[in-house]
Amino acid sequence: MSDRRRYSAVKRTADVIASAAGLLVLSPLLIPVGVLVRATIGSPVFFRQARPGLHGQPFTLLKFRTMRSGRGSDAERLTTLGRFLRRASIDELPELWNVLRGDMSLVGPRPLMMQYLDRYTPEQARRHEVKPGITGWAQVNGRNAIAWEQKFALDVWYVDHQSLWLDFKIILLTPWKVLRREGVSQQGQATMEEFMGAGGTITARASDAAAHPAKERS
Repeated sequence: MSDRRRYSAVKRTADVIASAAGLLVLSPLLIPVGVLVRATIGSPVFFRQARPGLHGQPFTLLKFRTMRSGRGSDAERLTTLGRFLRRASIDELPELWNVLRGDMSLVGPRPLMMQYLDRYTPEQARRHEVKPGITGWAQVNGRNAIAWEQKFALDVWYVDHQSLWLDFKIILLTPWKVLRREGVSQQGQATMEEFMGAGGTITARASDAAAHPAKERS
């Protein structure tokens, strides 16, 4: 068995064990949150949306709802409860079901919108060479506070350097970033502004910057 296949097999085993254990251990939190979402935001409790997975193939992402239905911008429809769930990343916990199903991994580039697929440069599209993750290299190095181009450079850097040690490092860094509530959203946005496409490919300089990102970002 090649090193890459061995890594993939171990990672999938870890994903199954961790997601199953997480759903079980976190059920005392998930159930009350579901009740609160139902009481304050309404039904359905879960937000379901098609997102691109491995090789861009669509799957149904599962999250807690954070917005009211109706017209208006995302920021206007985002509720007080929803804002808290996002800041604490609790809205993403149902994605453990996606990990258990095999749609996602614990670690990998975040699954974005299906309409973005045609907007990526060939280099940026390489982020889909691995399964999307609940957390990832871009999430622990700026999350939504960094520019799209830098986020994609970080994602591609992860694709080229993925290893069990790097995955473990990202998992260890994630709670610290969540507790500090860093990079939850861009200023004036519920999360990030829409990605409209890039003017060119990622340069070598951008890739080098992704490999050694700054520890702190504004």
